[in-house]
Amino acid sequence: MKKKLMLFLALLPLGLWASTDYIANVYGRDYQLLNGKWAAIVDLYDAGVKAEIYKDKKAVKPEEFYEYSFDGGLRLNVPGDWNSQSPELKYYEGTVWYARHFNVQSQQGKRSFLYFCGVSYRCNIYLNGEKIGSHEGSFTPFQIEVGDKLKDGDNLLVLEVNNRRQKDAIPAMSFDWWNYGGITRDVMLVTLPETYISDYFIRLDKHRPDIVLIDAELSSEVAGKQIMVDIPQLKRTVTLTTDAAGKASAAVKVRGLRRWSPDDPYLYGVRLSADGDTITDEIGFRNIEVRGTEVLLNGRPVFLRSVSFHEEIPQRMGRACTPGDAMMLLSEARDLGVNMVRLAHYQQNEYIVRQAERMGIMLWQEIPVWQAIDFGNSETLAKASRMLRETIMRDRNRCADCFWGIANETQNTLERNRFLAHLLKTGKDLDTTRLFVAAFDLAYFDKAEDKFVMHDDFYQNLDIVAINKYMGWYAPWPKDPADIRWEVAMGKPLFISEFGCEALYGQHGDENMASSWSEEYQAKLFRDNLRMFDNIPNLCGVSPWVLFDFRSPTRMHPTNQDGWNRKGLVSDQGQRKQAWYIMHDYYSKKKADDKSRK
Repeated sequence: MKKKLMLFLALLPLGLWASTDYIANVYGRDYQLLNGKWAAIVDLYDAGVKAEIYKDKKAVKPEEFYEYSFDGGLRLNVPGDWNSQSPELKYYEGTVWYARHFNVQSQQGKRSFLYFCGVSYRCNIYLNGEKIGSHEGSFTPFQIEVGDKLKDGDNLLVLEVNNRRQKDAIPAMSFDWWNYGGITRDVMLVTLPETYISDYFIRLDKHRPDIVLIDAELSSEVAGKQIMVDIPQLKRTVTLTTDAAGKASAAVKVRGLRRWSPDDPYLYGVRLSADGDTITDEIGFRNIEVRGTEVLLNGRPVFLRSVSFHEEIPQRMGRACTPGDAMMLLSEARDLGVNMVRLAHYQQNEYIVRQAERMGIMLWQEIPVWQAIDFGNSETLAKASRMLRETIMRDRNRCADCFWGIANETQNTLERNRFLAHLLKTGKDLDTTRLFVAAFDLAYFDKAEDKFVMHDDFYQNLDIVAINKYMGWYAPWPKDPADIRWEVAMGKPLFISEFGCEALYGQHGDENMASSWSEEYQAKLFRDNLRMFDNIPNLCGVSPWVLFDFRSPTRMHPTNQDGWNRKGLVSDQGQRKQAWYIMHDYYSKKKADDKSRK
């Protein structure tokens, strides 16, 4: 089997497009935001390339005319999704062209990059009428060096954006959230020196509280260059010298380091400099590891009090894309009493990650390998691997990111196991200081054994095993919740990553009738599940699904759903349901239990 796996991985394509350079911490650089109102053209039949929309040609001669024009037409907010900005585009899946002009002046000895924080789902990029790159994947950043393609003065940037679902995409054809299309995150023009610090990774040793590990890399493969790393609060300045590959590393012993935690989310100012390039960052230091069935944060057991949310503002019915959006989502999570958020089911924007870090909220970030992925397709695996790499490279200096998720609700097959094995290796080649996780929906109640069990060939490879189980909603109760035993992934930490049911805020009914869609039924279901969880010997945390009601075209009950998944603890208008208070009380007790163990 090992030889077959190696052959399978060797046949992987290199991917669609990738920059030769990486830009770590783009928000700590010299950049110009290209956000705002962009001109847009809806291209229903994908005729834009043939019509050369990307050239934005103007009629000059009397006999000339052009059928497509950015002038005087649709204008869309960037960042933002197109679905929430026009009623005609609410369900639209297809191509939209975006365009804007911007001015630059050449700078001697500088390099320029167009940096896109997220475009959904695939895009082609054109600058001044020339195609300069492409990217696939809604939730990770990418950049293109454009210094030799910019003109002094006015420049035209055009993006051909398409969100059409495809079998080999990630996620694939069917998923239970809105398929937002558009330029959904910041667009930037980044200016850097000829040789710059392209990457760095500064973190605490996985096990030791007094060793800071530093890796740094220049954009050029040049030996003997110095990279200075200054951490004033620790009174430490470290000088690294690059090797022939332009890389340098150090292990630095420190004293009196204040470790980041939900109770004390302390961040250190960090400054890196080399050859005229300077970057500033704020970095927290913490240890996260597993011992037996426990998760240890800074050497002490911690119960993971979590909740999930989508990158969506339900009241606006659109993508969350601003610092204010991040604060709204995370504030509601914090009020619930969480110390963790599972960012489902895809990598969310950097504003959310950095705000969670400041607020002391641990994060589980996962790539959208969700259910019906084409696991036998080598191109799909290449895309997933690139997405995981882009995620880790963007956020591995963010201490709030404690868990890298590689899959959700996948079936136990040989092809899937090969796929996930490759993802796990890809992730661990980049970062071994986090815990690797995946969520499974394969646990079931075995009547003969009178307990919950799970048969899966891959979960032993993970640090934490997570289970999605909707008892009382998609699965009937086999017996009284207080009497149900679990023997799943024994010897490893078990995390309940999803549970719950749908309820329409303000709707009241029989707490024993699922068809009532009532707050009472949801509240009783939560009480029953929490009672069952008391019987799980290796339980390390829970995460109800989900914080807010969220939009989903697959949920079309005419009176109770109407295009919304109603599993939220909070309604689409921000009103807290009865189940919210049950979880709040449960988390208050768990927090007190953690404190009593210290």
